[in-house]
Amino acid sequence: MDWWEWLLWALLFGFYIMCIFTVCLLTFQKGRVVLGILGIFIPFLWLIGAILPAKKGSRFDIAQGMAMRSQMDQMTS
Repeated sequence: MDWWEWLLWALLFGFYIMCIFTVCLLTFQKGRVVLGILGIFIPFLWLIGAILPAKKGSRFDIAQGMAMRSQMDQMTS
C-alpha cells in the first residue's frame, strides 16, 4: 500500500472513533440500545438513533425535562 492509502485508512478510522464518542453515545442516551449495538457494525444506524426522539424515561429525556423546568423557573421568577 502507498502512503496515501495508509492516510486514507487512518482518517477513516479516526472518523469512526469520533462517531463512537459522539453519535453512538447520543444514541445510547436516547434509549436506543438496539440501534447503538447494531451501529457498531453499520454506523449509519447511529445517525438514525441520534435523530429519532428520545424514549420516555431515557437519560436524555430526563435531562431535557430538567433543563426545560429550570428555564421555566427562571422565566417565572
